[in-house]
Amino acid sequence: MASHRRLKQPSRTRVTVLTTAAAAAVALSANAANAAPSEKLGKDEVKAKVDKLYEQAEQATEKYNGAKEKQQKLQKEISTIQDNVARGQQELNKLRDGLGSLATAQYRSGGIDSSVQLFLSSNPDDFLDKASTLDQLSSQQVEALKKIQDKQRELAQERAEAAEKLKDLAATRTELGNKKKEVQGKLADAQKLLNSLTAKEKAELAAQQQRADRSSSERVNLGDAPPASGRAEAAFQAAQSQIGKPYVYGATGPSSYDCSGLTSWAYAQAGVSIPRTSEAQANAGTRIYDQSQLKVGDLVIFFGDYHHVGLYAGNGQVLHAPHTGAVVRYEAMSNMTFEFGVRI
Repeated sequence: MASHRRLKQPSRTRVTVLTTAAAAAVALSANAANAAPSEKLGKDEVKAKVDKLYEQAEQATEKYNGAKEKQQKLQKEISTIQDNVARGQQELNKLRDGLGSLATAQYRSGGIDSSVQLFLSSNPDDFLDKASTLDQLSSQQVEALKKIQDKQRELAQERAEAAEKLKDLAATRTELGNKKKEVQGKLADAQKLLNSLTAKEKAELAAQQQRADRSSSERVNLGDAPPASGRAEAAFQAAQSQIGKPYVYGATGPSSYDCSGLTSWAYAQAGVSIPRTSEAQANAGTRIYDQSQLKVGDLVIFFGDYHHVGLYAGNGQVLHAPHTGAVVRYEAMSNMTFEFGVRI
């Protein structure tokens, strides 16, 4: 006779665990089935991706440089305003002391009136608004009160200006931090790609980079293009003395440079101050759109967003700090997207 014993039902907890496990197994199987097999990038593909990341890092670097320059400028401006406020407060205190001395002298002579007492116990702005009391003051007291009122307005304006600049400084510091992270992120991504190469591939890429640096750093045929000016020639010669120095983002020399760091340093050696960033340097002089009109020492701006700059070297060559992993060297302008030259 068949048994009609009732089967024991699994607990709810056990059912839930089994169901979850089964679902996970199905999901993993589906993902495995749909995932494309990973393919190792070849050396040339890695180099192309790394070069692109370096370019993006340089774009972020110029934004970083701009934020850093703005931060330094704001800090100087805030310091100047704070010094002015401190001096102004001292002047205000002297003016108040002077008026108090007048009131004291008047009191001793029996001539102090209620209007002066009113000033000593309230805001002089409020007091001066009461025109009917002005005729009770001496001309000396009126002049003193007006000076105090002007100084108070001046101090209030300077304090408000300082407060606004402090807000701007805080925002600039945040921007600076974000751009620094962006640059570091791009460089880290590039390094991960390079780390994916075999030892042999890494050696080949390194040798390729060294050959490019060496051949471009040697004296190339610069033709006989004249210098843009005596100072432009001096700036170019200064830059030449830095050939072989490494590219480092945010660097302005003398041990390493980024692109605009090199050009601003070179012109500084010639006694000329130009802006720090490539974007600002693009507006630092007369633009020259015809390459044939360029002269040695002219700034050369590349790419649509002006994120790269070098010095014209003659014969279609530029002297520049190219990118991370490279050194200051000559390079054919045709390797980059030329926008225009700038004659300082």
